[in-house]
Amino acid sequence: MRLYHIVAGILFGGAMMKPTNGGGMGSSHVLFDFTKLDNVDNWIESSDTVRTVGMSKAVLALQKTQVFQRAVFFSLLNPQPNGAGFAGMRIRTSWDLRNFDEFRIRCRGQGENHHYKVVLRHRGQASNDDYEYEHLFDAPMSNTTFSDVVLPLDGFEAYFRGKKVENPEPLDRADITMFGLQIYGGVYSPFKQSGVSALEIEQIEACKRT
Repeated sequence: MRLYHIVAGILFGGAMMKPTNGGGMGSSHVLFDFTKLDNVDNWIESSDTVRTVGMSKAVLALQKTQVFQRAVFFSLLNPQPNGAGFAGMRIRTSWDLRNFDEFRIRCRGQGENHHYKVVLRHRGQASNDDYEYEHLFDAPMSNTTFSDVVLPLDGFEAYFRGKKVENPEPLDRADITMFGLQIYGGVYSPFKQSGVSALEIEQIEACKRT
């Protein structure tokens, strides 16, 4: 399987990280530093338009100015009347995160919505029949200040098409092969959201819990 991940990284431009086996990586490891990346061409869209009724759209772009650079996850969320709908971006990865406890995302949100999720897959699973491991979060809404959103890795739960999976196999932290960002309509949530939003991101790290 390790050979598969190396080949996948070459063919698909995925994010690679040296395996961690209990030491040597320090208390944190930068997974994505959008303040320094040349491009985000290896991210691909994964939105509800994979279904006939889907009408949402997502884009991940680098914003570069004279004084700063960051990524912006733009979304147009057009869910069904019951809230079914999503817009997202994802990237193939080859990560061993056994030495870490949480993701730390330095970000801020603007626009109409603030409910997001991080989506993971493991062991090279890529079929629409495979479930995903998700962690919901609320974006810190601001047009002036960035904040850190912390997502414990043991807080990721298995979902299939928006529904929680009962008795799933645990997330294999040693073999994370997809990372995604998603905004969702809230079909199984007490709230519903739609419209245009932006999540500005400077950096995503894997960290040890302090």
